[in-house]
Amino acid sequence: MAEFESMWSDLQGVAFEQGYLTAGGVRTRYLRAGDAGKPVLVLLHGSGGHAEAYVRNLAAHGEHFWTWAIDMLGHGYTDKPGHPLEVGHYVEHLIAFLRTIDAARASLSGESLGGWVAARTAVDHPDVVDRLVLNTAGGSKADPEVMARIVTLSMAAVENPTREAVRARIKLLMADKSKDYDDLVASRQRIYRQPGFVAAMRDIMALQDPEIRARNLLGPAEYGAITAATLVLWTSDDPTADVPEGRRIASMIPGARFEVMSGCGHWPQYEDPKTFNRLHLDFLLGR
Repeated sequence: MAEFESMWSDLQGVAFEQGYLTAGGVRTRYLRAGDAGKPVLVLLHGSGGHAEAYVRNLAAHGEHFWTWAIDMLGHGYTDKPGHPLEVGHYVEHLIAFLRTIDAARASLSGESLGGWVAARTAVDHPDVVDRLVLNTAGGSKADPEVMARIVTLSMAAVENPTREAVRARIKLLMADKSKDYDDLVASRQRIYRQPGFVAAMRDIMALQDPEIRARNLLGPAEYGAITAATLVLWTSDDPTADVPEGRRIASMIPGARFEVMSGCGHWPQYEDPKTFNRLHLDFLLGR
């Protein structure tokens, strides 16, 4: 019998804090590990996600960094602004967050939407970004089939957040479809059942609209302007884009390192935290 996977078990023995702060007028939820005297690392989840995407990474990274995993603007338990969310809105919130914690510079690591936001931040605010990790990052292309699947599963999960509907959305992220992911499902159910979250998800899904997505996409000019040392991390079974797309992104960023993790989907930091933590920390620490 497979062992039950619990986020609380992942965090047992980890010195971490859950809390809220106000960034640019936005009440923002975070998970935090590590000491304030260490370099700052911010972990950014994907579309429709939340800080728990990084529960298996806080301990390892907290040893070396003042590590923050946040619920991004409009997501999780962070405030919902009540309008369609484009990449610039997330960047503005992230910069306000960094100012609030008094971080002049930070390393940014983003998965999916989080990678899109992190890359845009590195383009628009090069003085702020130390090192950059793009983990199965979005923002480089518009695939109508993938976009439609994300919208369909996401809206179904919030409009009727049964275990089955939320599990289908979680399993989209994972290479291993045999697991039930009960604890992740229960956590996300609680988030999706918040009053007003159906409207919030519609705002989150704005970037799956072809016209809105087109004006937010990153191309050779944007990727080529990134000056931060960059790791592009991809997976063998990413459901949103294949390995050649990850390699293409890396080829546009000057000096970028490219790594592929096998047997993982869209959440390699969760599916194979041992490998992810090693690759991630080797890069972030300049090893």
